Amino acid sequence: MAVKDPTAVERANLLNMAKLSIKGLIESALSFGRTLDSDYPPLQQFFVVMEHCLKHGLKVRKSFLSYNKTIWGPLELVEKLYPEAEEIAASVRDLPGLKTPLGRARAWLRLALMQKKMADYLRCLIIQRDLLSEFYEYHALMMEEEGAVIVGLLVGLNVIDANLCVKGEDLDSQVGVIDFSVYLKSDEDIGGKERNVQIAAILDQKNYVEELNRQLNSTVSSLHARVDSLEKSNTKLIEELAIAKNNIIKLQEENHQLRSENTLILMKTQHHLEATKVDVEAELQTYKHSRQGLDEMYTEARRQLREEAQLRQDMENELVVQVSMKHEIELAMKLLEKDIHEKQDTLIGLRQQLDEVKAINVEMYQKLQVSEDAMKEKNEIISRLEDKTNQINATMKQLEQRLQQAEKAQMDAEAEDEKLKQEYVNKSESLQNEFSQKEKQLLQLETDLKIEKEWRQTLEDDLQKEKETGSHLRTQTQEIVSLKKEFLKLQEKNKQLKSICEDQEAALQELASKLSESKLKIEDIKEANKALQGQVWLKDKEATHCKLCEKEFSLSKRKHHCRNCGEIFCNACSDNELPLPSSPKPVRVCDSCHAILIQRCSSTVP
Repeated sequence: MAVKDPTAVERANLLNMAKLSIKGLIESALSFGRTLDSDYPPLQQFFVVMEHCLKHGLKVRKSFLSYNKTIWGPLELVEKLYPEAEEIAASVRDLPGLKTPLGRARAWLRLALMQKKMADYLRCLIIQRDLLSEFYEYHALMMEEEGAVIVGLLVGLNVIDANLCVKGEDLDSQVGVIDFSVYLKSDEDIGGKERNVQIAAILDQKNYVEELNRQLNSTVSSLHARVDSLEKSNTKLIEELAIAKNNIIKLQEENHQLRSENTLILMKTQHHLEATKVDVEAELQTYKHSRQGLDEMYTEARRQLREEAQLRQDMENELVVQVSMKHEIELAMKLLEKDIHEKQDTLIGLRQQLDEVKAINVEMYQKLQVSEDAMKEKNEIISRLEDKTNQINATMKQLEQRLQQAEKAQMDAEAEDEKLKQEYVNKSESLQNEFSQKEKQLLQLETDLKIEKEWRQTLEDDLQKEKETGSHLRTQTQEIVSLKKEFLKLQEKNKQLKSICEDQEAALQELASKLSESKLKIEDIKEANKALQGQVWLKDKEATHCKLCEKEFSLSKRKHHCRNCGEIFCNACSDNELPLPSSPKPVRVCDSCHAILIQRCSSTVP
């Protein structure tokens, strides 16, 4: 036979005793009436069994006088783990008759049972096993699975309602002895099972109703909190709406002021740009008149280059003006689309752009002067090159004449040599020397001709480069023309957008006028209502005559009552009708307060 672990046997016995005591307590409480006193025997046996379960495996702690072994230490931990247990611990400590830790633990168990939270408190202890290890051995009941089973069994005790008096009892000196005779079965217990089943069903219904009440209480508290938060948010939103309306009115006023300032600045800039255009055109005309005499002296290629350069300068000036206008138009469009707070920054940007336009005009004037100086230098170089080419042509003609003379002289010399060979044999050597010298001169002349040809090639290359620059200038002029077209299109778009803005402003003004009229009408109606407060409807018996025409009411002259001022009129006098969108027919209106009239059909006041 295998030897069993004595601690496991102890745990099993304690678990069985706990099952029997809890079961017996529930069954006896159901038969007894479910409200128990402290003198009830099954309840006393239950507390004794719970003490034995909690004492199983407790560590012995040393003190100054003796060894201490109580269950108050682990139960005191519940206060830290479960905040709702603070009330029980405080009330146990305040009890005057308790002197020992065991008495405090017994009082704590009784209060936890009355609160129906013993299972919850012990479940918190079982979960924190690292803290329980300070008080219990590793083989203790509370450290093993049997402790979790007992906690689960304790949930069933929530059915019982206990009314225990802890203050006057002597809990310190009680002896905890288990009475096993209580748990022996009898014939009466077997016969009362059916009754217990019915009572258990009733208790289950009671528990269900209690849980429903708890959930409903929690939902009601959450709904109250939501209602409070919604009321607070509603008040905040109303305040924010009023502030936003005031801000909108202020922003509209600032918008009108900024728009007027913007129009004034645009007018000033347009006048300034027109004046600068007139000055530039006058300067260009004077410059053209002064250069006409010089243009006649140049060749056709030079004339074309100069004209294209002038055209380029003119187009650049126009391009600068157009670019500045384009930037101003784009800034104006952005000013119309942007918010009201950014308009001061855009005004500063416009001023900076005006300064930039001035700086660009100054730079273009300086570039004109530089280009004129460069043209003068090029003209001087060209005149020098022409002089050199004329000199070279003259020297070439002279050399050709000399060659012809030398050839003639050579022919004459040869004839003379043929005639006078014998006479001038001695002079032949001298003639050969002269011929070698002339050959050297010819070589020099050939080198000069090569140099002149190179000069001519360089001049031709310069002409080709100038022609290419002329073609480039033509392409630039075409691009400037396309930019002019785009600028015109942008101007048209700007006009269209301005017209749209004006229409929108007119619509806003109309809406504002209508709103002001409606506000005035509402104020008049409110004043009339205040003046007419406190008046009471007349009864049908008292109202026999119309108030306006003073004629008696009849079938043809029906009564019409004003719901606001309480006056009664007839059919003929209440002719004021008002069309309403909600009703297909017009509604009759009171002459004095302009409220809707109601046809009286009974003598009682509605």
